[in-house]
Amino acid sequence: MYLRCIECGRRYPMNEIRYRCECGGLLEVVIDTDNVENVFDSHNITLWKYSSFIPVEKKVSLFEGGTPLYRLRHIPEILNMNEIYVKNEGANPTGSFKDRGMTVGVSKAIELGKRNLICASTGNTAASLAAYAAASGLRCYVLIPDGKIALGKLAQGMVYGAQVVPVRGNFDEAFKIVQQASEELGIYMLNSINPFRLEGQKTIAFEIFDSLQIVPDNIILPVGNAGNISAIWKGFRELYEAGIIERLPRMIGIQAQNAAPLARAWKEREEYRPVKDPETVATAIRIGSPVNWPKAWRAVEESGGLFEIVSDDEILKAQRMLASKEGIFVEPASSASLAGLLKLRENGTVDRDEVTVLITTGHGLKDPNIIIGSIELPPPIEPSLEAFSRIMEGEG
Repeated sequence: MYLRCIECGRRYPMNEIRYRCECGGLLEVVIDTDNVENVFDSHNITLWKYSSFIPVEKKVSLFEGGTPLYRLRHIPEILNMNEIYVKNEGANPTGSFKDRGMTVGVSKAIELGKRNLICASTGNTAASLAAYAAASGLRCYVLIPDGKIALGKLAQGMVYGAQVVPVRGNFDEAFKIVQQASEELGIYMLNSINPFRLEGQKTIAFEIFDSLQIVPDNIILPVGNAGNISAIWKGFRELYEAGIIERLPRMIGIQAQNAAPLARAWKEREEYRPVKDPETVATAIRIGSPVNWPKAWRAVEESGGLFEIVSDDEILKAQRMLASKEGIFVEPASSASLAGLLKLRENGTVDRDEVTVLITTGHGLKDPNIIIGSIELPPPIEPSLEAFSRIMEGEG
């Protein structure tokens, strides 16, 4: 096993602490797929079941992974489709998919003897890193955009004991400070530029295959800093290289309208350019300069996939649809996956017979403010059955 630059191919040893190649390219972990175990029997589905694919020994775990894969019952009828699934990552310990990356990333930090951890975050990364640092007895610093983080996520980071540092600026500006701190102060960085983070997140692919025993036609997910789409693609690629699967899915990334540098470049066939001031109700993907964009672009290109753009209104409509039709409450960023499917089904990009898995990345209680702000309770009734009966009659 070794680290390899995705641009020039240069190799580095596994225990060398670096986040980029000397040429500036991103790094990925290369494992020996000839020596992995085929444990895909649809039983006991948990993240560390796939330890032969994970290049780190487990040092800390909060029993992450093993999240539900729901087959939707009502939305397929609306979309005239046969099989739509939701992989609900909001069921992880801190309520988001980030826990997969942190069990591996923090285990690597412990292996390297690191005591101080740092990240920049729109919320979920902060909550997750803070929890795993607490469980490991390590010190944690999280830098957040001032006033642009959902309160549920902010509360998590603080109650887990992290040193929360608001930054006057957006995520991208906070991330610059984190990179400087990791280089000059020696603090171990656990944003998704850290290749070991993605080694945990790739297990989403393993769990999908393990549950379904087939490879879906489409994997659709929201794209913010662009680590997850590349991680899931890496997971499926490793299964293919190991001879465990015989085909690969199409990767489809969804970005919010005013935070869509990748999708805009893809759709308009132009050079990738960051968005200077990203803005969207989907706070988890309010990122204008995704650090993993080259990996994400490669994942979409290699898989024959695409990027799509959805509006905030489409995101909120999809959030309500998923909750009211299927009983699954996710944060706005997560519902971007369904919003994307609605658009792609309408324009014929996704066919009715294609098996499609939507990745929902975080629980709805992570970011409830938008929903709460749009709700107006009806006036109270008198405390009597007669008054309640009139309510029921009105519904009829």
